[in-house]
Amino acid sequence: MRRLTKKKALTLVKELDAFPKVPESYVESTASGGTVSLIAFTLMAVLAFLEFFVYRNTWMRYEYEVDKDFSSKLRINIDITVAMRCQYIGADVLDLAETMVASDGLKYEPVNFELSPQQRLWHIEDSSTSLNACRIHGHLYVNKVAGNFHITVGKSIPHPRGHAHLAALVSHDTYNFSHRIDHLSFGEAIPGIISPLDGTEKVSPDPNHMFQYFITIVPTKLNTYKVSADTHQYSVTERERMINHAAGSHGVSGIFMKYDISSLMVKVTEQHMPLWQFLVRLCGIIGGIFSTTGMLHGMVGFLVDVVCCRFQIGIYRHLKVNKSMIVNFELKPL
Repeated sequence: MRRLTKKKALTLVKELDAFPKVPESYVESTASGGTVSLIAFTLMAVLAFLEFFVYRNTWMRYEYEVDKDFSSKLRINIDITVAMRCQYIGADVLDLAETMVASDGLKYEPVNFELSPQQRLWHIEDSSTSLNACRIHGHLYVNKVAGNFHITVGKSIPHPRGHAHLAALVSHDTYNFSHRIDHLSFGEAIPGIISPLDGTEKVSPDPNHMFQYFITIVPTKLNTYKVSADTHQYSVTERERMINHAAGSHGVSGIFMKYDISSLMVKVTEQHMPLWQFLVRLCGIIGGIFSTTGMLHGMVGFLVDVVCCRFQIGIYRHLKVNKSMIVNFELKPL
């Protein structure tokens, strides 16, 4: 009983075979078929190799959504060198609500602004010369609202209506807001990302000079195979102007960075082709090449057969006509 059941099962499986086998005695091998097979296998190998590189590659997917996080603080990373002594300048942030942000996270380091070509290459300070500049570096935590980070003459003093800078003790002729921005970024610092203002250097042609940077910050959630962090990318426009109080100009000499935060957040996700999709594409390549080359080979063979048959029929007719003429010539009476 078990043997009968097993035989029926095998018979049923054989009847379901969608790939019938042709005996080798019925298969004819030709040079053209071998050439087409060789071309097909070569194409399959090349395309499969290229498809493997596509499978290994990754791409970035960008999505936009409303940033609902307003309670957290925004970190500002700063590294700026100004061509004035540290005791003459002050840096702080004033946001849109006229709230002064404490600048305890900033450090003032005396340095030399002018660098030789070798020092510029390696960014090495020469301690043997007089240190006539100030490097302001560190980070600040501000509210997620528009604000103004500025560096101007005198140390800042807070008061109920905002803040002021004590600039009366600094000679006006010593104003020099030439500066070099080594780094300026917002959010968590991520190695390898270069911000738009990194490496910027501006030289002031006049003591009464104002440098303005208008910055638009876009919150960015970065999720890759190597880095997963919340950062803030930004775009910037620049403007410079000379302040002439005698001509009625208004403003204060210094460096002013006015920033605004976008309400939209960008989610950047690194994606990779799944294995099942790679296998499907690979099967499509193999099956497509087999089908296409088979059809092309059959079409070319059909055309060759048609041309050859017509040519052979023409030869046969020509020979038949010649033979009939010979027979008639021989049967003609003398």
